Amino acid sequence: MAVASQSEKAAAFRALHEGDTFVIPNPWDVGSARVLETLGFRALATTSSGFAFTLGRLDGGATLDEVCEHVRALDRATSLPVSVDLENGYGPNPEDAATAISRAAEAGAVGGSIEDYDPSGELYALEHAVERVAAAVEAARGVGFPFTLTARAENHIRGNPDLDDTIARLQAYERAGADVLYAPGLRTVEEIRAVCEATTKPVNVLARPHLSFAEIAGTGARRISVGGALAFAAVAAFASAAEKIRDDGDFSALGASVRLEEWLA
Repeated sequence: MAVASQSEKAAAFRALHEGDTFVIPNPWDVGSARVLETLGFRALATTSSGFAFTLGRLDGGATLDEVCEHVRALDRATSLPVSVDLENGYGPNPEDAATAISRAAEAGAVGGSIEDYDPSGELYALEHAVERVAAAVEAARGVGFPFTLTARAENHIRGNPDLDDTIARLQAYERAGADVLYAPGLRTVEEIRAVCEATTKPVNVLARPHLSFAEIAGTGARRISVGGALAFAAVAAFASAAEKIRDDGDFSALGASVRLEEWLA
């Protein structure tokens, strides 16, 4: 495994956003990160829900200290750029978002996202949300390498699927200096295209089972992530095999073939 500096990883990650549409998968632990690197992906993003599961918790249940240790482990285990899901920045204030960015960079990340939803159950008012993004941008510009900041508008996964408001938020985050824009939960090609056409920064899209790579790429989106879906695809297979053992004494699922020596070489 070639060893690249953090600055080199940051530059490589930034360059990906200047080329064709690419997939950034979301490992949930070191083993899954190693597999994804071996399979040829060019960058990784953490998943808050997948990582929380490894701790036996629901999404939002990990602390900033735990997330930074997770980032550090992923960064050491692979040669790929790592971007980190920093949720709301682990606090409601602009300085919380800034601290989360700085801490993630110190742990080895070359990118990270800040969202506009508070765990208490509310979306931040636009002015406050913009202040948080601006603080995160300032922190990102101060880490000494080109840290790629993603600003997330959470409307569509938080009970407020208002596309006009989502676009207005993303446009405001772009003006505040965000490098990448992301509205998880967009469901159709038309919604994704509307976001891409209304903004000038690269747009990240959360993959949907009913949309192909070609369909998403055709909207103008630059980056496609999978969130916790890969983690829970693995969990679902595990639980299904365990249920067959429990209910039917059926061990057939244990014959699955895995290429560990190849993936973890």
